[in-house]
Amino acid sequence: MTLMINSAFDGGNIVVHEAKEPGNIRLAIRKDNASDFYQWFYYRLTGAKGQACRMVLENTKDSAFPDGWKDYKACASYDRKNWFRVEGTKYENDKLIIEHTPEQDSIYYAYFAPYSAERHHDRIAHYTGDHGVSLKVIGHSVEGQTLDCLEMGEGDTTIWVIARQHPGETMAEWWMDGFISRLIEANDEATKTLLKKAKLFIVPNMNPDGSTHGNLRTNAKGANLNREWGVATKENCPEVLATIAAMDKNPPRLCLDVHGDENLPYNFIAGAEGIPGYTEKQAKNLEDFLSAYKKASPDFQTEVGYPTSKPGDANLTMCTNFTAHRYDCLSMTLEMPFKDNANRPDKAVGWSPERCGELGASAVEAMAELVDQL
Repeated sequence: MTLMINSAFDGGNIVVHEAKEPGNIRLAIRKDNASDFYQWFYYRLTGAKGQACRMVLENTKDSAFPDGWKDYKACASYDRKNWFRVEGTKYENDKLIIEHTPEQDSIYYAYFAPYSAERHHDRIAHYTGDHGVSLKVIGHSVEGQTLDCLEMGEGDTTIWVIARQHPGETMAEWWMDGFISRLIEANDEATKTLLKKAKLFIVPNMNPDGSTHGNLRTNAKGANLNREWGVATKENCPEVLATIAAMDKNPPRLCLDVHGDENLPYNFIAGAEGIPGYTEKQAKNLEDFLSAYKKASPDFQTEVGYPTSKPGDANLTMCTNFTAHRYDCLSMTLEMPFKDNANRPDKAVGWSPERCGELGASAVEAMAELVDQL
């Protein structure tokens, strides 16, 4: 077979400079379609079975988060279901080098395990099939894709959970798989408590256009959704406008925005301590949620994370700060690693879709423990 590299599929991203010989494959990551951000890659290699391949991503020095390449291992899969880490990944001379000998004719490489639009629609169909879940389309993306919002629960305490404002952070929607699956399938006390006392609004993918384009951080217009809260326009960022409008109708008492972090190999939460008028109740709710989540999941920790903003210094165009300020609620950003959880490493798979799902399922326990305080 002729050696070939291709990314012309949902979420694909790569630029091929040279791919004639397996030992000298020269690549680059394409920028987000309407911005200068780039870091996400996803491509298929064919015709290299049994051959030692050396793939060099040559423009990683100027990527969005160049420090994120240190100690990073690329993800690979033969069937796009089971993903493993490529041990022969290294960052040298400002270039990401992936050295690997494929065992089959076709193999996919990606920055993290992709989460496809097809899987999104399959899961939405599953969730809304006789599980006490209703689906509302709260708006549309720039390119007309639906913003799906799942509603469940019968309580008075409103909880919003959103994911994939940054489309390349696919671990966020894998987290959603575990979170929602526990809510609809697990017959345990935490699930029953939460659904009895809370009404949940869940947006598994806020940026479907960026997801299909293979972008890292932006939508089809080049807008970074998590810098558009309160300033978004209908033309450039209807996704955020629609979500705020839906929240205004059902104001959150808790808002969790799920993300991934390129640099830090930990799972952690960032709060809204820097907003004007941050209250003692918000601080106590945050402290209690962190404690409950740490108790519920061995993969969650509170020792490493982002520096806390000084009072009044918070960027109110970010979801967590905007919602905490607008709705006087507990609002948080959950970050997961692209690399691995340094506290509980798994050399074979690193931080993986399955582990994301487990962390998502554990969040149900933390929310159930806190719901009465909100």
